Amino acid sequence: MKIVTCLVIAGLFLTATTYAQQPRPKTIRPGAPIMGLTGSVADGQLIYKKYCLTCHQADGGGVPRMNPPLIKTSYVLGDKARIIKIVLNGFSEQVDIDGDYYSNAMPAFDFLKDKEVADVLTYVRNSFTNKAPAVKVAEVTRLRVKKKI
Repeated sequence: MKIVTCLVIAGLFLTATTYAQQPRPKTIRPGAPIMGLTGSVADGQLIYKKYCLTCHQADGGGVPRMNPPLIKTSYVLGDKARIIKIVLNGFSEQVDIDGDYYSNAMPAFDFLKDKEVADVLTYVRNSFTNKAPAVKVAEVTRLRVKKKI
């Protein structure tokens, strides 16, 4: 059964066509999050936009010689503990990331809840063409507790 709706808006004819009771095919966008991570990635994207976007940019490309990119770097795709510690403790050293040096200090984001840290890192590890396992809340909690000892 085909339903066609026509609208006239400001002299333009717009036609919207829908097909009742027909399943829509699932499309997988290039760079789409790994299955099962959708909620965490969506929540992490909001946190990224609020706290990370200014320095690491909307495309995750960073700022040359200041703020490192988040695209397919060893820091993002490598050891989860290292990147969790950076978010919780900040980072103020000049660092070589895959052959390029970056010197801008990153503040600690230890005010974020463990779930927020896990979500934003899961977003980063599964965006900007990255594909890596999710960061779990328990992993963040374990490292935050170790910091306090």
